[in-house]
Amino acid sequence: MKPKTSQAMLSLIGQIRSHIPFDEMNEARVCGGLCMGCPKKLLEYLEQEVEWWEGSVNAGDEPSLGDVEKLARSSKKIYKVLQKNQVL
Repeated sequence: MKPKTSQAMLSLIGQIRSHIPFDEMNEARVCGGLCMGCPKKLLEYLEQEVEWWEGSVNAGDEPSLGDVEKLARSSKKIYKVLQKNQVL
């Protein structure tokens, strides 16, 4: 049986948090090396999205499958940019 979209979203959020340590990212580390795209702004955007979805799901809102896919796609792209900038 496939999980509900709210369970899928929470699982995705858990994966994002485990691969991108938002709490350990300080400005010196993020803005210290290469800068292709702005890692600081991308991290802020992704953290804001993750927190918003986490709050929405915990409040009882049901995300669509498209919402889960959109967050997954943007987090993958941001992760690749962070790797290119040697932040991760």
